[in-house]
Amino acid sequence: MRILYIDIDSQRPDHLGCYGYHRNTSPAIDQVASEGLVCERVYTPDAPCLPSRTAFYSGRFGIQTGVVGHGGTASQPKMEGPATRTFVDTFSDKGLAVYLQRLGFHTSMISPFGHRHAAHWFYAGFNEIHNTGKGGMESAEEIMPCVDLWLAGRAAQDKWYLHINFWDPHTPYRVPLAYGDPFANDPLPAWLDSDELIRRHNQMTGPHTSLDLAMFDDSENPRYPRAPGKVTDRAGMRRLIDGYDTGVKYMDDHLARIFERLQKAGVYDETAIIISGDHGENLGELGIYAEHGTADEYTCHVPMVIKFPGGVKGIRDPEFHYNLDLAPTLMDLLGGKKEPIWDGLSFAETVRSGRASGRNEIVLSQCAHVCQRSVLWGRWLYLRTYHDGFHLFPNEMVFDLLLDPHEEHDIAPVRLDICREGMWRLARWHDDQMRKMAMGSGDVVDPLWTVMQEGGPFHAGLKEGFGSVGGRAGFENYLKRLEATGRQDGAKELRRKYAPPSVSFT
Repeated sequence: MRILYIDIDSQRPDHLGCYGYHRNTSPAIDQVASEGLVCERVYTPDAPCLPSRTAFYSGRFGIQTGVVGHGGTASQPKMEGPATRTFVDTFSDKGLAVYLQRLGFHTSMISPFGHRHAAHWFYAGFNEIHNTGKGGMESAEEIMPCVDLWLAGRAAQDKWYLHINFWDPHTPYRVPLAYGDPFANDPLPAWLDSDELIRRHNQMTGPHTSLDLAMFDDSENPRYPRAPGKVTDRAGMRRLIDGYDTGVKYMDDHLARIFERLQKAGVYDETAIIISGDHGENLGELGIYAEHGTADEYTCHVPMVIKFPGGVKGIRDPEFHYNLDLAPTLMDLLGGKKEPIWDGLSFAETVRSGRASGRNEIVLSQCAHVCQRSVLWGRWLYLRTYHDGFHLFPNEMVFDLLLDPHEEHDIAPVRLDICREGMWRLARWHDDQMRKMAMGSGDVVDPLWTVMQEGGPFHAGLKEGFGSVGGRAGFENYLKRLEATGRQDGAKELRRKYAPPSVSFT
């Protein structure tokens, strides 16, 4: 048995052909999808990058590990006391890669991610790690020499697990200009092809809204001409969407080369291929562009394509799953033991036979750009905001994803019944998590509140010397920018909402 795990940063499922996209972005992935299982509703429980990959390899929710943010205390695992921290920590003893090693797999990773986020626990359980050296700024052609060398030496051997990290759909869209514009003649997604939508979004505040694609301004880097600084018209919208989709297509071309090498080595059919990602991407949803900054459908929804030897072919799974459900699923498929502290639930039966084995609801969390938790069940998304990351989100939002798939119409004011049910579901999940924490951990703090206590999410934190906005001075500069770009009402409300407290307890 061989296992190839393809990890595509910022990959939206609905921009892949096998998930119904109208552009031909992913012929290589689509071919693998036709030979296996397409999971339609898989989510990371903790977004974005660092919390998601921590959850995936630990098999645990961020509320348990403590890793929910991109900076401050909550970007590090919780301190382990004498009951859990022995010669090694939990990541080194109970993570997915460790369990694969115990089954005799040679575990390898080609990724700079642990270095990019100083997340050295990400590498726990790997026999070999190849850091491609640019901290996530690598294009596919810079990753492939390492991949080619690894496959040349080991593809034909048995019992290996290889994780390959691609970054091309992540901003700034870095595909070489020589690649051309493969989607220049393809229509935009219909809902984005709208002057009225662009006008409405141009009035919004917050990082990565349509006038501030560079987070807090509209600056552009000439090294990355595919990435615009703002979207003020349909031409700007096309440049943004074409930049993203070209990143997907460019990466997919290189995946085709990997699959061809496996075929030439004579091991393609007996290699399990899993294609997924750390999170999705907001491309207009909630007024946010080219960022993975909320706890919503589009930040947290990830692809999951599984071609498993002896498993189903050409089957689609509509059930809810978390990405961390893959850990117990692999153990079931490989005949291994499942770690009791994992939060995942196996869907191995779906991989084997197509029989439904999903969840009834999914709880999502985001504490790097905003502080939000949400719950998905059926057609409903209930989203609760604790810190809005300067986007002026209300405390509660509800979206009917069947009638409003791109989250344009918050119906919380008129659907109090859904608000009540969503809050009940969220509270029930939270009680279960706190109970589990109290019985198995020396730290019984919900890390979301740690983020709030330390000044807010890293990318919108007002504490001096912390985060992306640059403290109070940077925040004031952003308010002046809002006023200079016709968003005076938003600036006024943000100034009121985030006025310095009259009393400090720090």
